Order: sequence, then C-alpha cells, then structure tokens
Amino acid sequence: MWILDCRLSAGLRAGSGRAGAVAIPRNNQAHLELTALGLRDGAVRISAKAEYACLAVIYLARRRLENRPVPIREIAEAQGIPETFLTQILLKLKGAGLVLSTRGSAGGYRLARSPEEISLQDVLTVVDGCDLNARETQGPAAPLLAKVWEQIRAFETHVLTKTSIAQLAERSSAHDWVI
Repeated sequence: MWILDCRLSAGLRAGSGRAGAVAIPRNNQAHLELTALGLRDGAVRISAKAEYACLAVIYLARRRLENRPVPIREIAEAQGIPETFLTQILLKLKGAGLVLSTRGSAGGYRLARSPEEISLQDVLTVVDGCDLNARETQGPAAPLLAKVWEQIRAFETHVLTKTSIAQLAERSSAHDWVI
C-alpha cells in the first residue's frame, strides 16, 4: 500500500498537532476530527494501483491541450510508474470509458472526457472498486462506531466526488516554471 497525502488531494489541513490527526473544515456546524492511527499528518492509505491510476489520469489532463495521444512510455517515465503495470491500469480505465487509446507509432492515450467531468472517485472506483460494505462490529459501542464509520465514508465520498481531475492537474502544474 502507498500513502496519498489527503491534504494535497482533498484540501484538508493537519489538525491538532497530534500525529495522524486530520481536522476537516467546518461544514454547517459540523466539525469532525479523525485520528488515523498509524498514519502521519492525515495521510490516507490507497493501493499503489489506485495512486498510479490517479497520477496517469492527472498527467493526461495536463497534456490534454497538446491534442495528441500520450505514449505509455512517456507517462511511465514522467510519473515513475512501471510501464507494464501502467498498461494494465490504462486498459481498465479504457474499459470504463475514462481514457481512449490510439494504436500505432504515434499512438498512446488521452482522456475520453473533459478533466472537469472526471472525479477522483471515478478513477478510484474503476481501479479498486467500490467498498461500501461496512464491517460488522460487535459489543455495546458497536452502533456508535458504525455511525462514525458511516460519517467518515460519507465525507470521503463527498471529497472524492467533488475533486475533479482538472483541479488536481491545475494544482500540480502550478509549480512547473520554465525560465
């Protein structure tokens, strides 16, 4: 598993100064502080496959205006992704209609839709599936925990759905300066 810093991708900020605390901005009087045990600075665990898929789609969004397919090798080298692994990921994304491929020597991949129309949730669902089933808990505090886990999943889904690939591509290219 790799760790994705949710402060960058979701706009969250470090919380109370304790390791692993994430303060979620106030939303209609609701303020929820999550402590992710074992993680530092509010990081969230996602699979390497999911991270690579996100990196590849963001890269394609940044190259969208070039109006040409981007070769797998270029994406792999630019993002530090093993090329064979990236090929498998891009085939999944293509099957889901998020990217298009072009064959031949000038071939490669491009986004199938505008990056404003593709959410981070779309990419993660294609790669890792949708895990909406809560684990059964037992004991007197089980209903309380179940409610907290439900709120966390709802907030996570909200952030992932509202975060577009265009937003991430814009943030990632803000520091690309050419002198």
